[in-house]
Amino acid sequence: MKCDRESVEIALNAAETGHLVLSTLHTIDAGQTINRILGMFPVDEENQIRTRLADSLRWIICQRLLPKVGGGRIAAFEALGTNMRVKEVILHGESEGKTFSDIIQQSQAFSMVTFDNCVVDLYEKGSITEETARAYASNRANVGRGLDAIKSARGEKTTDLDSLEVDNTYGKIKDTPWR
Repeated sequence: MKCDRESVEIALNAAETGHLVLSTLHTIDAGQTINRILGMFPVDEENQIRTRLADSLRWIICQRLLPKVGGGRIAAFEALGTNMRVKEVILHGESEGKTFSDIIQQSQAFSMVTFDNCVVDLYEKGSITEETARAYASNRANVGRGLDAIKSARGEKTTDLDSLEVDNTYGKIKDTPWR
């Protein structure tokens, strides 16, 4: 399906009348998919489109192809299903603590998955390298914590620091030649 305003209108009309609509859109994650659809319409139509989208959307599935250990590619997925929280964010927009990514993270029990969780799972299975996991992370801190937890459970080092010591000279005035 061509991704323009007319095509989205046709897809929404079909979904609203009970038809199954499958479509592709080139975006990096579920939140950007929704925002891209909303961005195709003028501001004066935004509330109507938000309502229609919130009522008809069921799932957004995104994929990225990552380099696989041993060659080839492997898919990492993000899945956003609709629930009351998702509908609210579609209707009113994202805000602090109410983002699509937050909702997906908190809704894993309902088969939702973030790219970052999928990437960490692929690393744990040995399908991708640590470098690939870090390079394809949406949130590097989240993926880093996930990788460290896996490495720690395996008994592997999680840092390259060997030892730490206190710098006893920090903050003390040093004699300088110009004094």
